[in-house]
Amino acid sequence: MAIETPTLDALRAEEDALKLDRFDYDFAWGLGSHLREKAASLKLPVAIEVRHGADVVFASLLPGATIDNFGWTSRKCAVVHRFHRSSLRVRLEAEAKGYDFNVKFGLPVSSFVASGGGFPLALRGGTLIGSVAVSGLPDVEDHALITASLKELLSL
Repeated sequence: MAIETPTLDALRAEEDALKLDRFDYDFAWGLGSHLREKAASLKLPVAIEVRHGADVVFASLLPGATIDNFGWTSRKCAVVHRFHRSSLRVRLEAEAKGYDFNVKFGLPVSSFVASGGGFPLALRGGTLIGSVAVSGLPDVEDHALITASLKELLSL
């Protein structure tokens, strides 16, 4: 799939554009199901997780993914929940400023990873309501799968 890494400005704009008018468990299920259908049609070996706050409300493994991929989705969602931005943006910010993410913030690598594929589910007013994460592809591709699905669901 080989997707180009977006700029920090592009990621900020994307996060702003993909804010939600509403969030409920039906939306969470619809997002997770849409991601799963899209990934299955492309035969992508991914894990998908949608959360409301810290609680998992949708989770699925596709063929070729392993239970270890849920370790990645969990750690990506933890970054989104802590920093209220995509895990790809957090990774790129750390790289741009030349610091080790986990060391700088004193976060255990077993619980947090600055790697693309976690995305905030925030309401238009700015309130973070949940997160979505994908793991199994290169991190920029995990991120792109999420944002493409959100754009389709939100008709953007």
